[in-house]
Amino acid sequence: TDHRSLAQAVQRTQDELGPLSLAVNSAGIANAAPVEDMSPEQWQHVIDVNLTGVFFSCQAEARAMLHNGTGSIVNIASMSGTIVNRGLVQAHYNSSKASVIHLTRSLAMEWCARGLRVNSISPGYTATPMNTRPEVAEQVRQFEADTPLGRMADPQEMVGPAVFLLSPASSFCTGIDLVVDGGFTCW
Repeated sequence: TDHRSLAQAVQRTQDELGPLSLAVNSAGIANAAPVEDMSPEQWQHVIDVNLTGVFFSCQAEARAMLHNGTGSIVNIASMSGTIVNRGLVQAHYNSSKASVIHLTRSLAMEWCARGLRVNSISPGYTATPMNTRPEVAEQVRQFEADTPLGRMADPQEMVGPAVFLLSPASSFCTGIDLVVDGGFTCW
């Protein structure tokens, strides 16, 4: 969420590795709470990390990539940006991830004529530390039962879609949201 640190990180990357041409922005936190009980600080913190952090990252990366005349950015959104998850009270999370999808499309259209592609990936339920805590075990069983492939994704299963969207194999893709959810949003 610190735009100065992000700009410094991009500069350091270019100093050490050469021109920046590829980036993945994977910022996300969730802390479920009913809207009527949610403090303004809780709402703002999720928006700051999940949306504003991605915006600042894209901004810093694009400044370098636009200068270089080429690049590809992938933002990690969530299927929760398209659907409302049954049984989860997370209006702030859902809103932030829907905004990441639309931010991605907006940036794609703003920068496409200048050689920069921007896409997003919307994972379904994924076995991250947030979803593998003992206190959510029952909820995870329901997530898996509701996913047509019958399980959560392994985080490694997001690598292939990211590589595709970053590579020349997707050279005609910009502004898309690739849903990688084991079929969850089909039902």
